[in-house]
Amino acid sequence: MELYSKNVAVIGGGSWATAIVKILTNNLNSVIWYLRDEGQVDHIVKYNHNPRYLSTVSFDTDKLELTTDLKGAFKKADVIFIVTPSAFLYEMLNDLDCEGVKDKILISCVKGMIPEENDIPSRYFHKIFGIPTRNIAIVSGPCHAEEVAMEKLSYLTIDCTDLEKAEAIADIMRCRYIKTSTSEDLFGTEIAVILKNIYAIAAGIYHGLGYGDNFQAVLISNALREMKRFVDKVNPIHRDVMESAYLGDLLVTAYSQFSRNRTFGNMIGKGYSVKSAQMEMDMIAEGYYALKSVHLRKKEYGVDMPIVEAVYNVVYEKISPVVEMKILSDKFD
Repeated sequence: MELYSKNVAVIGGGSWATAIVKILTNNLNSVIWYLRDEGQVDHIVKYNHNPRYLSTVSFDTDKLELTTDLKGAFKKADVIFIVTPSAFLYEMLNDLDCEGVKDKILISCVKGMIPEENDIPSRYFHKIFGIPTRNIAIVSGPCHAEEVAMEKLSYLTIDCTDLEKAEAIADIMRCRYIKTSTSEDLFGTEIAVILKNIYAIAAGIYHGLGYGDNFQAVLISNALREMKRFVDKVNPIHRDVMESAYLGDLLVTAYSQFSRNRTFGNMIGKGYSVKSAQMEMDMIAEGYYALKSVHLRKKEYGVDMPIVEAVYNVVYEKISPVVEMKILSDKFD
C-alpha cells in the first residue's frame, strides 16, 4: 500500500499541525491544509510561513492547498491528519455533515481526551464517522514541534491495528530528520500519549515548588508504573512500556523546555491560579483537559493512580500544591 498518489489533508493551524505539514511536504507534491482563520491563510500565501506558530518554518506554497472549508477538505482528502486540540474537536466535528469518511484513513495527532465524551480521540472518530478501527491511526512521539522546525533528529511512532497502513503512513512521514517506526498498539499508545501530559504537569508543579532533578527521576519512574497499570487495565495486550512511544514520550514531555504541560504545571507550582496560568500561555496544555476524563475513567476501572489524583486535586479541587504534592511524594519509593 502506498499513499503518495492519495490526497492528504492536515486539519489544524497550531504548532504541531504546522510541523506535520512541514514533514509531509518533504515527500508529497501537494498537501491540503485546513486552517480556521482566513487571515492565517492569507499570511501563509503572502509570506510563506505561519504567522502564529513555528514562524521560522518557510513553506513552498506551490505544495500547499490552503483552505478554510473544513467540509471541503474532508470530502477531497483520502488521508486526513487531525491535528487540533482535543478541547475543540467536539465543536468542530460533531455536526460536520460529511459522507464517505468511513472509507478514508484518519490519523489522529491529538494528545488529549474529548472532554464532552470522556473518551479517547480514536473511539470518538469511530463513533461520529463510523470509520472502522483498521482505518484509524495515531502519531506518537517522542517529538516536539519546535525541534521539527529546527530539523533536529526526531522519532515518530505510527500506531494502527492494520500494520500495512501504519507502514504506508510512516513512509510518507520519514525524511532526513524524522525517523519512523510502527506499532499495532493503537489504544495503548493513545492512552499513554494522554497520560504523559498529566505527568508532565506533575513534573512542572514539583519544579515550581523547588524540587530537584533527583526527585524528578523518582516521580517519572513512578509515573511510568502508574501509566502501565492503567493502560494494561484498559487495553490488556502485551506491550513494552520501555519503548520510545511510551517512556520516551513521557520523558521528553516531562523534562523539555518546550513542554507546554510542564510549563503549565511549573506556573501552578509557583503560585499561579489555573486561570492566570492559562491566560499567560498562548498554547493549550492538553493535560488540563484530560485530567477530568482520566480521573473519571480511573475510578471506573478501579486503578490506583496517585499522581493523577494529586494533580487533579491541585488543578480542579484547588488544594494547595505544597500540601498535596508533599503527600504524594511520601507515597513514592
